[in-house]
Amino acid sequence: MNLALTVLEITAPVFLLACIGFVWVKLGFEYRVAFVTRLAMTISVPCLIFVALMETQIPPAALTALSLASVLAYGAVTLLVWILVVALKLNKQTFMAPLIMGNTGNLGLPLALFAFGDVGLGYAVVVFAIMAIYSFTIGIYMVSGGGSPAKMFKEPVVAATLLGALFLWQGWQTPTFLTNALRLTGDMAIPMMLITLGVAVARLTPARLPLAIGLAVAKQVICIGSAAGIGIWLQLEPVALAVLILQVSTPVAVTSYLLAEKYGADAQSVAGLVVVSTVLSLITIPLTLAFLV
Repeated sequence: MNLALTVLEITAPVFLLACIGFVWVKLGFEYRVAFVTRLAMTISVPCLIFVALMETQIPPAALTALSLASVLAYGAVTLLVWILVVALKLNKQTFMAPLIMGNTGNLGLPLALFAFGDVGLGYAVVVFAIMAIYSFTIGIYMVSGGGSPAKMFKEPVVAATLLGALFLWQGWQTPTFLTNALRLTGDMAIPMMLITLGVAVARLTPARLPLAIGLAVAKQVICIGSAAGIGIWLQLEPVALAVLILQVSTPVAVTSYLLAEKYGADAQSVAGLVVVSTVLSLITIPLTLAFLV
């Protein structure tokens, strides 16, 4: 009973905020996803990442170990997803990136914060940063057939991660007034991203639902198995291992749909993956947390 209440306390705020966005759209109110997403990814999320890294009490060696585990876990996921897509004779441009890249920002960050506090958030931003770098390089290449690694350095999220890592390594701190301003700006990221997730899901028109259901389940198995295997092999400490599993196994990100739309992949099939995997997460996230918390 206590475990069930703990899991409910962690997941309820996340899904309630997403429901606010979903209901907001269904009531016919205006919500500009492109503007809010740009505001979050350009200003709020970078501030959240920078402050979380600068103020974290996690030893740098532990963050380095998690970074390595994240790279290896996503490498394993990529290989297994490629095998799955080839075996099922699916279009690589459409299905590879969505099945690999989860919603580590909108869902992963708040879940890690609510489940494991500031330490969990510190670990979660590391996995999120690895995922962001992957998305802006290999991820875009998968969807578009091209892309430049130099593009990632133009992304505020990547810049904030590198700067935060530098401050952590050197033990530097920004002046109190600036830290408070950055923290206040970063604090709006999580509710804003969750509400936007609900809005985006409400507006999607899914297709090929039977296939989407099967692939969403396969994604969960692949991601949880890969993250758990790599994390245990590298002997991550319990909270780091839990955050790695939680982040890697998050559902398909809405950005996968936007990229499919932009680069001419089958956007409606990706929409089906986003909707089905997000709905499925109502079951899988509580079950995963029940084993991790």
